[in-house]
Amino acid sequence: SVELITMVIFTIGSFNFALHFAVWTGNRREVLRNVEIRSFFITVLLFTTMMAVGFSQLGVFSGPLQFFRRGFYNLLSGHTGTGNSTVYTSAFMLNLGYTAMWAMTLAMAVGGSACSTCGGIKGIRMGIVFKSIWHNARRAISPRDSVVPAKVHHIRDIWLDDQLVRSAMFIFLSYVASYGIGALAGIAYGYDPSVAFFDSVSAGSTTGFSAGLATPLMPSLLKVVYIAEMWACRLEFVSIYALFGFIWALARGKGRFLTDGGQRGRIERVSRKE
Repeated sequence: SVELITMVIFTIGSFNFALHFAVWTGNRREVLRNVEIRSFFITVLLFTTMMAVGFSQLGVFSGPLQFFRRGFYNLLSGHTGTGNSTVYTSAFMLNLGYTAMWAMTLAMAVGGSACSTCGGIKGIRMGIVFKSIWHNARRAISPRDSVVPAKVHHIRDIWLDDQLVRSAMFIFLSYVASYGIGALAGIAYGYDPSVAFFDSVSAGSTTGFSAGLATPLMPSLLKVVYIAEMWACRLEFVSIYALFGFIWALARGKGRFLTDGGQRGRIERVSRKE
């Protein structure tokens, strides 16, 4: 009963707060139309199927109740960035098997919705990226002069223009790169690749799961890498890139023109010369 109640709570918490407001104000159809909800249920279905295949190969747990309590609950907890677990840390590697571990790794990488309690890439970016791929495939097989519009629905209809797709793809690739850098750092220290990717994605999505890598005795440099990964992924990179751009401008001697004070100083110097 506790697992059922907490599963409902962290699933609802992973949905966009704007969706909550839309439903509370009477727009209940938004639940069926919203791109983040559709993306969430599609990825949950895919990763659950992947985990079930992994369990069937190993014969780890018998019966649907064991699969629900030891498998699906942890998968959904990872997908929503919650971190509640019904298995010990060592069980992720020893009992679940590689296929189930990778299902959880991918679920944590995707995360939940924007403007929610979740980390990860977010469902709206997944929806935009894959809808744009489908749109480009349709456009490639359509007549040259035909117009093939594409849109997603999130509270309102959003047309997919090049700028929106590029922005979503840029953040998507930034997350993938961050996950990969953290995993390569773990592999460089001799950890199993599945464990390294699992813990790196868990750090980047701020889920809190670990397959045994994240301990007080882990290498200090790896701790620094994970701290940087948690920081950058939680801020979703845009502000990080803006900060680095500002620092680079300061290093080149142009930072004073990026602030109002610098601009006022320039105006005062020009006035004195005149």
